[in-house]
Amino acid sequence: MKTPTYNLLKQFVNLAPAPCTALAVERKPDGTCGEIRFFAVNDAFKRSFYDLFIKTTGKEPVSIDELDSFIEGQPYTLSISKEPKFEEICFRSAWNKEYIHTYVDTTGMYGYWTEDFLIPCDCDHEENISYCYFIYQLNREMDTGKFSAVSPDISSYVIKACLELRNENDFYSSMNVVIKDLREYTDSINACILTVDSERKTFQIIGESVKNNVHSIKDYFKTFPYEIIASWEELVKGTNNIIIKDENDMDYYETLAPSWVKTMKDEHVKNLCLSPFVHHGEIIGYLYLTDFDGSNLARIKEIVELLSFFLTAEVANHTFLEKLEYLSNVDMLTGVFNRNCMNVNVDELSLKLKLEPKPFSVAFFDLNGLKSINDHGGHNSGDDLLKDAANVLKEIFPEDQIYRAGGDEFVVISLNDSEDDFLQKLATVRAKACDPDWLNFAIGHYHDDSEGNLRLAMRYADENMYEDKNAFYDAHPEKRR
Repeated sequence: MKTPTYNLLKQFVNLAPAPCTALAVERKPDGTCGEIRFFAVNDAFKRSFYDLFIKTTGKEPVSIDELDSFIEGQPYTLSISKEPKFEEICFRSAWNKEYIHTYVDTTGMYGYWTEDFLIPCDCDHEENISYCYFIYQLNREMDTGKFSAVSPDISSYVIKACLELRNENDFYSSMNVVIKDLREYTDSINACILTVDSERKTFQIIGESVKNNVHSIKDYFKTFPYEIIASWEELVKGTNNIIIKDENDMDYYETLAPSWVKTMKDEHVKNLCLSPFVHHGEIIGYLYLTDFDGSNLARIKEIVELLSFFLTAEVANHTFLEKLEYLSNVDMLTGVFNRNCMNVNVDELSLKLKLEPKPFSVAFFDLNGLKSINDHGGHNSGDDLLKDAANVLKEIFPEDQIYRAGGDEFVVISLNDSEDDFLQKLATVRAKACDPDWLNFAIGHYHDDSEGNLRLAMRYADENMYEDKNAFYDAHPEKRR
């Protein structure tokens, strides 16, 4: 079972903090759904499976550490009865490439509601088998005590926001609508929603609203180093949110986070409410509100806390899908786009250039001597060489599409440069990658002024690259594969 497809999907499911499995969904000759099997499972799924279906029976055919081999490859009916509705959504996700989010009342079975996410897997597959990710969370009924003392107008506002989050608009449009409504409801000057990726040390504004559009919050945060955002995590420990209501509060927080408070004073911020989105104990984003009517502070705090409660689930789902998309399109070793992404983008770009031809350039870069370096220095040395190669290309082609097309081959597609500019960049690559004992590229390129035939250009560039590679091995026969 340990095929490249299995290894890829296993890597993906292990990223999910919630129980997650990649399902193999069969399509029968008549186009209907056939067998559905567990293909790869993560540790959270194993623990949940163990607690729900093994531990409760008092019979333990395998230990929790052996559950991989016990579950993977088995039909989903290993644990539950055959369910036509479940099979329908799995089939739609795997074969129709639909993203599905649904709630199922399983309180009679487990005492919980089940929140299910089905996400199509974009990967190589057999003719009759396709894959989707199945992620679920078990949730008890919502604690109505949280809302028992909420005023009718706040309840109405929260319901409206939740309906917006559940409509069919794209994610970013919904975030902008919700944050605009919040800014207007609280009579604030600035309001935004941002996400935080602690692994990559990045943050992103995913929704913003400014009164009268006098400035851009995204432009404001462009000047922020990640360290300022990271400093908020320590500040919000032990509290639902941070409230800065006046100069005294501002001075206090200046002793804790001077760089952040300086940015607020420079922008003449008078007050602020900052509410974290906490998912599985980790902060994944914030709701940020400034310059509101301080006389309504209690109401503002209440509505921000309630809205953050609902936004957390939406933001968590969005960031997880973004991470999956990133991993499905990026080569994890080098950080450039992978072959799967290249195939999709080339298909799209080929059609665009055919309909509206415009000048473009293509270059193929093949590492000379990678096999020799792997043989003599080990695969760690080969990995280091691939990283160095990608870094050179990223440095010289920062605005262009860079792909790792194969083990030792990279492709660059440029729509931004004239032929002379592109040739100058290729000359720079040759100057930086001219060491026959380490980084040395065989390079082939092709420039198209008006035909718009991307695939033909790629074929010519590939042929030219092999001519260059043969010349290298003629000069260095000892490195020939």
